Parts: sequence; C-alpha cells; structure tokens
Amino acid sequence: MKNQNMSKSPFIIAELSGNHNQDFALAKAMIEAAAKTGVDAIKLQTYTADSMTLNVRNEEFMVSAQGSLWEGDNLYDLYAKASTPYEWHQPLFDYAKSLGLVAFSSPFDINAVNFLESLDVPIYKIASFELTDLPLIEAVARTGKPMIMSTGMATKSEIEEAVSLVRLIGDNEITLLKCTSTYPAKIEDSNLITLSDLASSFHCKVGLSDHTQGIAAAVTATALGASVIEKHFVLDRSAGGVDAAFSMEPDEMSLLVETCRQASSSLGAVTYGGTAAEQDFKKYRRSIYIAQDCKAGDQLDSSNIQIIRPSLGLAPKHWSDVLGQTLVQDVKKGEALTWSMIQNQNG
Repeated sequence: MKNQNMSKSPFIIAELSGNHNQDFALAKAMIEAAAKTGVDAIKLQTYTADSMTLNVRNEEFMVSAQGSLWEGDNLYDLYAKASTPYEWHQPLFDYAKSLGLVAFSSPFDINAVNFLESLDVPIYKIASFELTDLPLIEAVARTGKPMIMSTGMATKSEIEEAVSLVRLIGDNEITLLKCTSTYPAKIEDSNLITLSDLASSFHCKVGLSDHTQGIAAAVTATALGASVIEKHFVLDRSAGGVDAAFSMEPDEMSLLVETCRQASSSLGAVTYGGTAAEQDFKKYRRSIYIAQDCKAGDQLDSSNIQIIRPSLGLAPKHWSDVLGQTLVQDVKKGEALTWSMIQNQNG
C-alpha cells in the first residue's frame, strides 16, 4: 500500500510527544501552530505508563543516563506525565486533518496498534527503542500500511531483522530514519553519512528523526537524500515540556520547513551542459574576435585578435590554429572571427 500523502519531499513531521503537558487545549494549539509552519504531518505517541513499564521504584526503573533531560526520573512517572490519553487521539487526529495535515502515531505495544487501526491511521512509526520489538513490528506490518522506523542504537543486523520481518509479511513501504538516541543529541553525533549506506543496504527510503537543537542536521540530511524529517515541536520551550529542550518553536519550525524544501529543490537531477534557464547566457562565454582593423593579406597574431566575450566567434580552443593565418578579406575591430575570413580554411 502506497501513501500519496508522503509524496512531498522531504515529508516533514512535527512530533508532539508529551510537550502538551496533559493539556488538551494546548495539544490543539500545538497542532494549529504546527500547521501554520508548513509541516506535512503531526505525530503522537500511543502508550500508557502501564504499557511501557512497571510501577516499580527500585534503581533499575530510574533513568540513570548521565546528562539526560530525565536523569533521576522514575520510568513509570515519566511515562505517565508524557503520555497522550487515548481519548484524545480521535479529536486530535480529526483536528489535524481539518487543517490539511497527515495525522498518525507511534504505537508502543500491540494493543496500541489495534487501537490505532480502529482510527484508521494512514502510517505507522516505530520508535528507535522499539526496533527490536519484533512482535510489535509484526503487528504493524500486518496492517499493510507504510512504516517509518527509527534505527537509533540498532546494529545493522538488528535493522536487517526488522526489515526482513516486514518484507516477509507484506509489501509495506519502509522508510528507515537515522536517529541518535540521546536527548538532546549533539550535532557531531549525527553521523548523517550513514543515510546513503542505509538506503543502499536496505533498498528503501531514508530520513532523519532529529533530536539535535537547531535545523542544521535536518537540512544536511535533506541534502543527503532524506525523504522524511521528524522533529519534536513545542509552542514555547521556556514553558517546559518533557521534550522541550530539543523541540522546535513555531518560528524555528517554519525556518526548518522552508530551508529543507529549498535544499530538496536544489538537488534536481544529474545535469551537464547547463539548464534551459542558462542557455541565453552561453553567449557570454569567450571567443576569438578581431581586435584591430585589418586588410586582406594581413596575418593574424596577438596584436589583432583577442579572446574576449561574447562567444559569437571561433572558440578559444582554435587560438593556436588561427595564429599566423592570412586574412582573405578586410575586417574591422569588433568582428567575430570566422573560418571564412582565413586563407586555407580549416572547416
């Protein structure tokens, strides 16, 4: 199943994540603001704290990654705070669609897939931490719908397992996203050159799930062939939100959309010899011109011919051919040199 809604390149997704702070009105306001930036899609995350982890308080269930935005948080509490209530999905999807956006989500368990199927989402996203959850990937693959899968920390063999499973089940369109699973991610950890290897290794479209701050990684990825760009979105970073530190405010997202579109447009096709728009300017290349008034019988040398613009005379490559040749007619300064002016014409 192909989804024409993803035909624009790059297909730019605003990820709401938990930046709505459990406020439905704020979630709607975020969707409205995102639509005004020119993004193509809004993405939610579909899970509950209970579907993500256990309500356990020991050290194993605490975020220990140093430098993480959530260092020291209990996993259950974090997911409870960041989750999007299931009853919000339908009205938020409907609102996004009314504004011309594609609306979909990342399911984090099979029940979430079943729920999203009941809402007839057009696309599925597999989060990078879930790429090794093969039962989840199988459930999504069986929907037959396009799948966007973040690769994150996955090894090449783990990506191969996921892609092979999808292809064994059906003909879902697959887009693999390069993703650095730190929050925020350092620009130097992006390793975007991997995009071309992803594309050639797995014969699919590629893109970027971007956790860096700013637009540089997204624009670079677009120039490297990314067909999907996903970026977290927030109305106001200073107001907080679980992902606010690496999310784009509306003005920044507008700049990202505009610049990525320009980068994509600049790629074009393999072209030599100039575009149609350049043809009129070929006249202003150089050619050989008569630089002094001359009489028939005069010999051509560097005192009476010159390589100049425009290009209406003999090409500069014939310079050595015409030096020492004898004119067979009178010529005036400013005439373009032609073979017919020269004795012993060369062609």
